[in-house]
Amino acid sequence: MDKPVVSVIVPCYNQAQYLPETLQSVLEQKFQDWECIVVNDGSPDNTEEVTQIWCKKDSRIKYLKKENGGLAETRNYGIMHAEGEFILPLDSDDKISPEYMEEAVCTFREQPDTKVIYSNRILFGARNEKQTPPPFRFEDMLTENRIPPAGFFRKTDFLKTQGYNKNMATQGLEDWDFWLSIIQPADKVIKLDGYHFLYRIKDVSMLTSITKEQNERLLLEIFRNHLPLYLEYFNPIRDHIEATYYKREAGLYKNSIEYKIGDFFLSPVKYIRKVFRRIFSGEKTNAN
Repeated sequence: MDKPVVSVIVPCYNQAQYLPETLQSVLEQKFQDWECIVVNDGSPDNTEEVTQIWCKKDSRIKYLKKENGGLAETRNYGIMHAEGEFILPLDSDDKISPEYMEEAVCTFREQPDTKVIYSNRILFGARNEKQTPPPFRFEDMLTENRIPPAGFFRKTDFLKTQGYNKNMATQGLEDWDFWLSIIQPADKVIKLDGYHFLYRIKDVSMLTSITKEQNERLLLEIFRNHLPLYLEYFNPIRDHIEATYYKREAGLYKNSIEYKIGDFFLSPVKYIRKVFRRIFSGEKTNAN
């Protein structure tokens, strides 16, 4: 049997009530060469029973189960079991438009040097509106996540990274951290014109329950995980982490072996010059 072109990865923890809508949106795709892997992250609800019903409806829907480990670990688990050339993470309470897969695959085929494809999004549920992010610029990703979690990428590119960061699994922003891992500054990233990603807004969710202190910790973790990039561009997230944290982290990096041997993009002298010239010139951000 031929391998599917697209693997949709649906991690599920306590979201069984929304799962049918998510899977129905996958079934309604105009592009049909896909598999959909639902990964039960040790959920205490009836995720298994719901998924099995859908597996019987369509053999392209597959079911995996693992011990609870958080969203990042669950996405990684599903992707490692995927057979598709292209990966689409899709949370179990969100949806995609019928055209999303078709347009993304056509774009990859027409522009094979593309690294990531995403789209405008529609918020629905507790809040309803269309959102149209500005054109993609890599520099903006250092201060604000412009790419929604449901973006397409190649599995081969995923395997070149460490995957989604499990250190951020319990509190969010793991998708932002991952995009910074898989995308290099010169890579081509395309935002489709359509509104193909439907993001459910709930009164209480993982992101809405994050405290200011937790958000600061997560942002600092992103900075640490991608220190060479931040030292190259260095637009501090001033609204969330005080510049003193950045000075401290940059100082630690200055004394590291990696810094001393110059094993990154720029020379050590250029790194430090950029840090101290731009440390107070950051722009405002918000974490999606």
